Amino acid sequence: MSAIASIPAINRELAERVNAEARRDPHSPYAGKFVGIANGQVVAVADSWREISRRLREVEPDPGKCCCIEASADYDAVHEVWSVL
Repeated sequence: MSAIASIPAINRELAERVNAEARRDPHSPYAGKFVGIANGQVVAVADSWREISRRLREVEPDPGKCCCIEASADYDAVHEVWSVL
């Protein structure tokens, strides 16, 4: 596996750790925030999706090397979507 191919996996692992910390500790600097991760490092913390995406693009213009998470979100929860046809 090349170094570039492993960046998304490294980012995903860090995102899972940040999410676990934010959900476990309400005093975490990530709790209630949006976190931008690039190249295996937390590079930005912000209050909105718009702000975190802007700041993340400034740090790393290649979206394949980045990810954003809502740090306190429960990503394991099941959400059912109902629609009327």
